[in-house]
Amino acid sequence: MASQYYYGTGRRKTSTARVRLYPGKGACVVNGKPAEEFFSREGDMQTALEPLRLTGTHENFTVSVVVAGGGVTGQTEAIRHGVARALLEADPELRPQLKRAGFLTRDPRVKERKKPGLKRARKAPQYTKR
Repeated sequence: MASQYYYGTGRRKTSTARVRLYPGKGACVVNGKPAEEFFSREGDMQTALEPLRLTGTHENFTVSVVVAGGGVTGQTEAIRHGVARALLEADPELRPQLKRAGFLTRDPRVKERKKPGLKRARKAPQYTKR
């Protein structure tokens, strides 16, 4: 692979994706596996590479990703966030397009912690009068 690349870090829940975009058409590699092999669910690869498709640059870049933490959806959306940030580094003129689609915004939603005296984050034990 070429030494020149564009870098972007994407995060979602507890997942972190480190994305590199290399100029030139090539395969998408996630954690050392081809993307088709890594993504087991149907639409996950489309979701992860959506910023490239939206901007029409999917023919111009080879994508290399290292993703860790979280589950399948968290990792997929972390990759999408990272790809969008790397694209922005490659071409700052794509910003309005990516911003409008919501790909540059870090999704802040995470699992809420369990509180003492409750069964889960908000579920209280059943009330008994007597």
